[in-house]
Amino acid sequence: MLRFDDLQLFVRTAESGSLSAAARLLDVSPAVASAALKRLEQQLQVRLLARSTRSLRLTPEGELYLAHARLALQSLEEGRQQLIGSQQGICGVLQLSAPSDLGRNTLLPWLDAFQAEHPQLQLRLLLADRVADLFREPVDIALRYGAPEDSSLVALPVAPDNRRVLCAAPAYLARHGAPRTVEELGGHNCLLYMLHGRVHDRWRFQSGKRETLLTVAGNRVSDDADVTRRWAVAGQGVVYKSWLDVADDVREGRLQVLLPDWQGEPTPLYLVCAHRAQLSKAVHLLREFLQRRCQRLLEAAPWR
Repeated sequence: MLRFDDLQLFVRTAESGSLSAAARLLDVSPAVASAALKRLEQQLQVRLLARSTRSLRLTPEGELYLAHARLALQSLEEGRQQLIGSQQGICGVLQLSAPSDLGRNTLLPWLDAFQAEHPQLQLRLLLADRVADLFREPVDIALRYGAPEDSSLVALPVAPDNRRVLCAAPAYLARHGAPRTVEELGGHNCLLYMLHGRVHDRWRFQSGKRETLLTVAGNRVSDDADVTRRWAVAGQGVVYKSWLDVADDVREGRLQVLLPDWQGEPTPLYLVCAHRAQLSKAVHLLREFLQRRCQRLLEAAPWR
């Protein structure tokens, strides 16, 4: 009979690309991990992993079996969650990664409220604009803008209707005036964001069936999305941001939406994890909580 811990060791090894790394994640010795893998291969009568002193890779049989092993572990975890019962309070540690701007200015007070509802839950929040490696880093779930390119990740929509908006502070507009057309952005100081060394200076807009893509320029670039927002609030230029990031600034008058007849590009927010087994009760409750909070902000979006 196949053992649960052997399946878990195989899946973790395939995902991390290292038997020793999988052993550390599961808190077992390399010898125990090696024995578990050999035992599973003997029971299946196939070789799942091709191993050498320097490399490890899935065999064709291993690639085929990996999907079934994941499904088996997922089914067992879902059964465990059902046994816990829907009335039991959530506890333990939830490790969450989020973009810097959304995390600092929107998510922090929301998490305060969520934790007040579930005081036994411990939160570990990692804020960064780089994309966290959910298979290697100590993160249970991540909030990300845009659907993940990796199809093996599990992505649950939180704010699928979110979009970018064009904004500037009243002080900037008093000095330079507001653009009346998207083409006039060429004459404005556009505050730019950089990710993985690439500057995002191509801004896309849509009005009805018309769509335009233009390259903008400015005197400030940052790899921290929150910095570009702060520059905009300080009156340093025009910014092209997710509505969820600037909704409070617009409501409080710190920023003003420009060219409201032109819609910015879609920027859906997803909750992402590496395995369905990580979709615990705490994760589902957090997702529902965030969906409600995002929906309130989106009701005031300029394209509504």
